[in-house]
Amino acid sequence: MTALTLSTAAAPGLRADAIVIGVAKGAKGPVVAPGAEAVDKAYDGRLAGVLETLGASGAEGEVTKLPAPSGFKAPLVLAVGLGPVPEKDAAYDSEALRKAAGIAARALAGSKKAAFALPLTDAADAGAIGEGALLGAYSFDAYKDNGKDPKAKNGKAPLAEIALLGGKPRDKAYKAAVERAVAVSEELNRARDLVNTPPNDLNPESFAAIAQAAAKEHGIKVQVLDVKALEKGGYGGILGVGAGSAAGPRLVKLSYTSSKAKKHLAFVGKGITYDSGGISLKPAGHNETMKCDMSGAAAVFAAVVAAARLGLEVNVTGWLALAENMPSGSATRPGDVLRMYSGKTVEVLNTDAEGRLVLADALWAASQEKPDAIVDVATLTGAMVLALGNRTFGIMGNDDAFRTALYEAAEEVGEPAWPMPMPEHLRKGMDSPTADIANMGERMGGGLVAGLFLREFVGEGITWAHLDIAGPAFNEGGPFGYTPKGGTGSGVRTLVRLAELTAAGDLG
Repeated sequence: MTALTLSTAAAPGLRADAIVIGVAKGAKGPVVAPGAEAVDKAYDGRLAGVLETLGASGAEGEVTKLPAPSGFKAPLVLAVGLGPVPEKDAAYDSEALRKAAGIAARALAGSKKAAFALPLTDAADAGAIGEGALLGAYSFDAYKDNGKDPKAKNGKAPLAEIALLGGKPRDKAYKAAVERAVAVSEELNRARDLVNTPPNDLNPESFAAIAQAAAKEHGIKVQVLDVKALEKGGYGGILGVGAGSAAGPRLVKLSYTSSKAKKHLAFVGKGITYDSGGISLKPAGHNETMKCDMSGAAAVFAAVVAAARLGLEVNVTGWLALAENMPSGSATRPGDVLRMYSGKTVEVLNTDAEGRLVLADALWAASQEKPDAIVDVATLTGAMVLALGNRTFGIMGNDDAFRTALYEAAEEVGEPAWPMPMPEHLRKGMDSPTADIANMGERMGGGLVAGLFLREFVGEGITWAHLDIAGPAFNEGGPFGYTPKGGTGSGVRTLVRLAELTAAGDLG
């Protein structure tokens, strides 16, 4: 993991491979952002003109490299675009700082140390810059042979050390902001690692073992239900989905408790370590990225560990519903009826609508503890991707105020989201002549139908929300901002922020 420190050093005298500065898009050309005063002074106040000559405009995502001025110990200045200059007296947006820091960190792969002289006016800015830089420096190379350095990214190791210039190392707020950035980023990157791990190495059993090891390290109680325990408990949904695989399913419960907690949150994650579609086999071209179908469980796992590392004054229980969905002679068939942990029966019309089946059992298990709220996270439906695209997740829930609070938390931390309805008329489409409910309903609005199905397995009177992260969980395109290609860790920061707000008593 890239190291992150606060520094009071002046940019000219700092030994580093590069100085990172910000440049914004002004009405008449690029504008050097606050934090880069020492660099601008060394260019006799003409840095903006130099950058413009090199083609810089200050647009978001733009990177311009130029030799450091005479007298600097760092040989390189890297100017990263921040987007439009803020309105008069307004500060730079936290997300703009995160993105710029992430882009710079990625551009400096192969460097040992970089000094970030981006706009930093308070502890919140330090946290945003630190988080963006740590997330942008992420690299997954466990399966690559890069010759000299097996950890290298395309032959270049990730940026090793980041110094935030203008920081206040002895200030409690700044220290807390950096500690938070490190904890959240490290756990989010752990979630990315899990999502990126190929399914021949990550199955329900090995995922459970990883969770057990992390729980032991961070003082989290853990319980793992294996196949025998699931059979004894009557977890028909999880067992039904995992029936076709040689790798048996698991239900993992992670419990972080605080002696000062007044509220209890439950997070439930879909953990299909590989989704072939089962008997309802996915067509060619839809299987290659299905290792990412456990992104919800990875997000829940990371969020619980992050809450423990931050010592949040709220109890957080994570439920990881883990199974591998495979076709075989023992696999669940379309037309089969499963008796769920809640006692309800479900007619399985499509075995590729499996995520809602494992979540249903985990939601009911979470409900038995009567938490103040439950949030489930899942790469649940292609319909949500069609509705919201590849970068935005949908939020549904049985309480409008709670759904809104989650949406606002997601926006605050930089995770694009959108509140979605649950139209009651769509429920009728899941009526079954054989069972209490079918796992499929109307095709149109399929993402909303899935939410209505899940609602059936939430305990009465419990506030609940559902995050469908099918779009943003796995980035098949090129990297952008602080988001890499592959697993993204979508949902982690929203869950952590929800836990923080709950601990602070800001959610009622």
